[in-house]
Amino acid sequence: MAPAITLAAETHLSSANTGFMLICSALVLIMTPGLAFFYGGMVRVKSTLNMLMMSFISMGIITILWVLYGFSLAFGTDSGSIIGWSSDYVGLSGIGLTQLWDGYTIPIYVFAVFQLMFAIITPALISGALADRVKFTAWSLFIALWATVVYFPIAHWVWGTGGWAFELGVIDFAGGTAVHINAGAAALGVILVIGKRVGFKKDPMRPHSLPLVMLGAGLLWFGWFGFNAGSWLGNDDGVGALMFINTQIATAAAMLAWLLYEKIRHGAFTTLGAASGAVAGLVAITPSGGSVSPLGAIAVGAIAGVLCAMAVGLKYKFGYDDSLDVVGVHLVGGVVGSLLIGFFATGGGQSDASGLFYGGGLDQFWKQCAGVFAVLAYSLVASAVLAFLIDKTIGMRVSEDDEVAGIDQAEHAETAYDFSGGGGGAAFSAAPSSPSQDAPASKKVDA
Repeated sequence: MAPAITLAAETHLSSANTGFMLICSALVLIMTPGLAFFYGGMVRVKSTLNMLMMSFISMGIITILWVLYGFSLAFGTDSGSIIGWSSDYVGLSGIGLTQLWDGYTIPIYVFAVFQLMFAIITPALISGALADRVKFTAWSLFIALWATVVYFPIAHWVWGTGGWAFELGVIDFAGGTAVHINAGAAALGVILVIGKRVGFKKDPMRPHSLPLVMLGAGLLWFGWFGFNAGSWLGNDDGVGALMFINTQIATAAAMLAWLLYEKIRHGAFTTLGAASGAVAGLVAITPSGGSVSPLGAIAVGAIAGVLCAMAVGLKYKFGYDDSLDVVGVHLVGGVVGSLLIGFFATGGGQSDASGLFYGGGLDQFWKQCAGVFAVLAYSLVASAVLAFLIDKTIGMRVSEDDEVAGIDQAEHAETAYDFSGGGGGAAFSAAPSSPSQDAPASKKVDA
């Protein structure tokens, strides 16, 4: 999150900033259902409900953990620059109604609920890499453990006062490291443990509903303004406005760059490419939007759009089954956006740190590298270990028969669409996959 604003000696609650932050919190929350639709449209018919539920369950589990101890671990008093803890934050029970977040004009409750929405969507992002094959109980246990062991500590590193990355001066305006690199690295760690889907690189696995994908992408784009602009925690100096406009600019640039690459590489402008490109731009500008100019935002978006479009084909070359390109978009996009701060930071936005192209040398770039690769390594290893332990105890994957027949029916006793006219409950079997459920043209070419 953004570094503290220097305010007057006595800080008073601002009703304007408080209202703004509550609205931003709601915008961030709607991103999780948006993500559910985005992912849900990209899978086959027989996995649609499971994909939706993998996002929705995060809203339940992470909320309770955040209240009980997550907020305290992430934003409590620092201990060793690694983790926080404040007994007043346990259960959110020792906080006054108008008690302000230190250095800001909003109540602690408002800051806590805004950060909760980040904690909810981050594990949900991982789910896209695991489509079709993970037990719902195992997934639920995984995100509870992952939030505790991985997300809460990393949030403290990056945004908590005293966290080592925060004190080093690593810039992460709204989550390039703590959210996107974290989730992308976790996704890679888990899929390396649980293995590929049945039929990977052999059977058609085409998105069943591109309109759902576009709806989800639109909700993500809309909610991301709260995600990004809200991360300045107020509207007192224009930095939030800079982040807002840069969010729009970079997203547009990335979408156009992805489509251009796709046309040159595969011969078509696809709707999936437009949606994926937009998300790649949103990811890349998340850490950098408060540091770069609008022209810099175009560069960040365009670079991320092309590199992420190139990265989604790597799974076919290296053989890891990242079902919905979480690694290619979130990990790669987060790394690109975070590292480009070291080149495009103007020194006139959220801080006076300047990048190489603005006379600052490589000092900020090396700081960004430290944050990026520390988060990537820790999340990758810790996530793989958690997945391994769960797999060896209760098992991570559904049976091969259930995977082939459809995880919706096996795990939820429902189907997404009623093709019989008689309902979609347990009495009805999952609809068979159709030949049209093939890999999209933009990605199947690399298979």
